[in-house]
Amino acid sequence: MDLGEGSGRLGSLPTTTSRTMSSSSSAFFSANQSPFFSPRSSTCQLSESARFDVQCDSTNLSADPSSSSSGIPDPECLANVGFAVSDKSLMPAACVSSDFPKFDHSSCTYGHLHDNCFSGIIEKHRRHIRSHDMMFSPVPISLSSYQQSSYDVYIGLHGRKPSFLRFTNWLRAELEIQGMSCFVSDRARFRNSRKHGRIERAMDASSFGVLILTKKSFRNPYTIEELRFFSSKKNLVPIYFDLNMGDCLVRDIVEKRGELWEKHGGELWISYGGLEKEWKEAVNGLVRADAWKLEALEGCWRDCILRAVTYLAMRLGRRSVVDRLTKWREKVDKEEFPFPRNENFIGRKKELSELEFILFGDISGESERDYFELKARSKRKHLTIGWSKSKSLEERRRECNWENGSRKGKEPVIWQESEKEIEMQSTERQRYQRPRSSGRNSRRKRPAKFIYGKGIACVTGDSGIGKTELLLEVAYRYHQRYKMVLWIGGESRYIRQNYLNLWSFLDVDVRVENGIDKRRMKSFEEQEEAAISRVRKELMRNIPFLVVIDNLESEKDWWDQKFVMDLLPRFGGETHILISTRLPRVMNLEPLKLSYLSGVEAMSLMQGSVKDYPIAEIDVLRVIEEKVGRLTLGLAIVGAILSELPINPSRLLDTINRLPSRDFSWSGREAHSLRKNIFLLQLFEVCFSIFDHADGPRSLATRMVQVSGWFAPAAIPVSLLALAAHKIPEKHKGTRFWRKLLRSLTCGFSSCYSKRFESEAYSMLLRFNLARSSTKEDYIHFNEVIRMYARRRRVTGVSHAMVQAVVSHASLSHHSEHIWAVCFLLFGFGNDPTVVELRVSELLYIVKEVILPLAIRTFMVFSRCSAALELLRLCTDALEAADQAFVTPVEKWLDKSLCWGPIRTNAQLNPCLWQELALTRATVLETRAKLMLRGGQFDIGDDLIRKAIFIRNSISGEDHPDTVSARETLSKLTRLLANVQAHTSP
Repeated sequence: MDLGEGSGRLGSLPTTTSRTMSSSSSAFFSANQSPFFSPRSSTCQLSESARFDVQCDSTNLSADPSSSSSGIPDPECLANVGFAVSDKSLMPAACVSSDFPKFDHSSCTYGHLHDNCFSGIIEKHRRHIRSHDMMFSPVPISLSSYQQSSYDVYIGLHGRKPSFLRFTNWLRAELEIQGMSCFVSDRARFRNSRKHGRIERAMDASSFGVLILTKKSFRNPYTIEELRFFSSKKNLVPIYFDLNMGDCLVRDIVEKRGELWEKHGGELWISYGGLEKEWKEAVNGLVRADAWKLEALEGCWRDCILRAVTYLAMRLGRRSVVDRLTKWREKVDKEEFPFPRNENFIGRKKELSELEFILFGDISGESERDYFELKARSKRKHLTIGWSKSKSLEERRRECNWENGSRKGKEPVIWQESEKEIEMQSTERQRYQRPRSSGRNSRRKRPAKFIYGKGIACVTGDSGIGKTELLLEVAYRYHQRYKMVLWIGGESRYIRQNYLNLWSFLDVDVRVENGIDKRRMKSFEEQEEAAISRVRKELMRNIPFLVVIDNLESEKDWWDQKFVMDLLPRFGGETHILISTRLPRVMNLEPLKLSYLSGVEAMSLMQGSVKDYPIAEIDVLRVIEEKVGRLTLGLAIVGAILSELPINPSRLLDTINRLPSRDFSWSGREAHSLRKNIFLLQLFEVCFSIFDHADGPRSLATRMVQVSGWFAPAAIPVSLLALAAHKIPEKHKGTRFWRKLLRSLTCGFSSCYSKRFESEAYSMLLRFNLARSSTKEDYIHFNEVIRMYARRRRVTGVSHAMVQAVVSHASLSHHSEHIWAVCFLLFGFGNDPTVVELRVSELLYIVKEVILPLAIRTFMVFSRCSAALELLRLCTDALEAADQAFVTPVEKWLDKSLCWGPIRTNAQLNPCLWQELALTRATVLETRAKLMLRGGQFDIGDDLIRKAIFIRNSISGEDHPDTVSARETLSKLTRLLANVQAHTSP
């Protein structure tokens, strides 16, 4: 690795030092010659803007030797690096190929380490590498005149295991994004004496030496040399990868004690090529660095990296970094997962192992045993290993040898490490048969193809089968392999907003101000694309994230019909993607079809806490299992009913069969899953009957389920849900009168009673598995099947009650999804009809207090220009329709009055309300005109602002401040429109 390439973002440093090092210069000093590097503030602090300008990472580690595995970037990559400084001399010069000249030991000086012994060590190790045919193809070397004088952290490693390189890339990227300069090197992979000299100078110029230790590190001469060097300088920071601190004791390693060292231990100094005393001194140096205690075991990668970054920042005096990491970690602990982990998760071992294999390309731990046991049962005709199209002759020969040598018996799934990407595909080779019809639409079936190790997996299945549960279990099981799990609701109307909501976790600014270029006004589409690209760019760094898209409804976005996958980073990077959907296929990906639970697992889920049913009742449970469609949701509800109530399966089945089925209008695509499973809907009705029997005919739990269908598909605050449930009108007016009277007499106790009823209803919904709790305190979430059923019941006044509750108590910053759900009900976006009709006074209040703030926030904060403008356009149409109703003549019954003259319109009857309506419409028009100004649509903005000025002139007068402000906006639009016409005219 070239010294000038140690950090992927060196070009963006605000202050730099440039010097040219000779290839034969000696700069590797001993501990006596080099003073101790005390923690200091680095001169190469990264600025936020400069860090975001980098287009490629020159120190990206890869398991593929042909992809710059030595950490040296390609010339094309170097040419695209954005530099913050204007000095042209800092740009990399030409790149040439190197044939790796022979190691010239006389060109390096080692201080007190330079003796005949070490000379023999390096020479012996060179012969050892050559004897094992570990020759690497030539890679380009940058001849940049820019080299950094010092580094905060030197990261030494040895190994090529994909998981090991993934961890190292993550550590380096995390350090650099926090402003600490890094130099990463695997010295055993270099045979160039000039490059070794530069790496040694980088070691001496680093404040701390972070060595990532594995089992192979103790037989690597360069790692032992680095241990001795940094231990002598007292700045060694060891990170134990798949090791414990207690494993790295000299006596255990030498005597082959313990499970680990029985295979890998012994006289490692012989493989190392040095003396036993020197090797023991180097390993014993780890004891003096035990204060760090950094162990990167399988389940604690994230914690290890964050602790390492925090400790290094503290030792370097970067207090701001420590505070930033502390706040970020507190936020992640509260908001990372949408649901708590299901401690009673049942089955799905095969699917879990399959998903791990798809994401990472390998499996480990208990999943490895489960996966191989399951896959070993199938013959070779079911699975095969295929390479990419551009495979070499050597790879084809290796593939043929593997195929010819493994044709008998049960074969486990195996894969080999190669320079090319590994693909596994379905091997059920369907023979092309002659199609029955020879028409144009007849197509041949192609074998389905699975790509493993690419970091994207799709799970498909019916509603209620357990897709979300599976993805949640995967996220909890492997969350330590990622910096964070980013959970996104995949509903088509909300997915783009959910994606942009990630800005707070990624520390990205997606506001529309950053999308405006002073030289050229960007269009609305360009501003939206710029905001999305900022989020996507953060997900494409070397820092791994797990993006979970739950319940993806469509491949295209509902707003502009663009592909949803355009939001996501490229596949094959460090960020992995998990998708759950009811669609049969997503983007030509072969999804993992989620099957039903096995009979034993389904029986265990239905029995609940009761395990001693007789044989006859077990048979009834099997009948219920088939009738409920074997859906996991229905099985869980059955188990909850049998656990909560003193009822046996026979009586439960009889109760369900005796319930009358409701009449529904089964039109629409979403009703398909309900229409084919009437028994599940009757099971819901049984739960509602239980709630009504416990709390009365108007059970709060039942009403909460009824109103949940009109909320957005996100977690709902229990207080807001209960408020909407209370606002559902009662059927009997007399009962409603006496309830109001009783409520007025007991108003002092109403809040206490309501809280108690809310908590009881909330607990009941959770216990009967009709809802699930959220990681947010006092939030609740409903399954999509239950929400669809609640909408299909069509109870009178439920949607209006939801609108009233959200408008009166929802917060724009915390409940924006539910406020958007209100807008969908009020204005009928797209081809949807208007569900809720409002009075004029209610409409005016909602427009001023809800619609305008929501549209401005959506446009300015999230750069969702089209959605905000569409909302304001529909709002204008609704206000114009209300105004038209005001000026329409009313009935003539008032003409008969002796006290009043003839009143012909509602505007004359309610002049104040009519004026307020007109002024509100003018405000909406002016807001739209100002937003058009930001998108360069000056002609449309000019027309809108003129309408607003006309209304304000007619009602408020020409000298009113609002009228004057509107005229100023008009003058600005007129001037910009004239400039555009002048430039576009021939």
